Amino acid sequence: PSISYTYNEPLVAYETVLDTAELARRAGLRNIVVTNGYVQPEPMARLLPFIDAMNIDLKAFDDKVYRSWCGGSLQPVLDTITQCSAACHVEVTILVVPGMNDSLDALEPAFVWLGRLDSRIPLHITRYFPANRYAAPPTDTMLLHRLRDAASRHLENVYVGNV
Repeated sequence: PSISYTYNEPLVAYETVLDTAELARRAGLRNIVVTNGYVQPEPMARLLPFIDAMNIDLKAFDDKVYRSWCGGSLQPVLDTITQCSAACHVEVTILVVPGMNDSLDALEPAFVWLGRLDSRIPLHITRYFPANRYAAPPTDTMLLHRLRDAASRHLENVYVGNV
């Protein structure tokens, strides 16, 4: 039995997640957070004692891409992955988006970094589909499999999703 804090960015409602996770823990429930990982270390440290698992989205491994596509920066997300992987079960998801991060050159540094952090971190390489205002075609499935093969040289648990 667990509660998963997901859809949209749950940590936008940080205080609600923290209060709920603490109450859930007291009631014997597990807590799972699905997040973009863009959170400061201090509030994350207050939340982590109540969290059992996290899935953190890594949008790209290039600060310029983070700035232009997400309006943020890469380092806080890397810091969150590092902090959380030392405290609970962490899985990382990379949505492979055509025109943004859809090449081995763009993603191999992420695979290397994650493998050095902890080669047992599960990585989900996920297929993009057009939605809302971005109409690029769906991610090529053969590319996803090539990325999986490349990531598997650094990580033990690599999965292709949305195919």
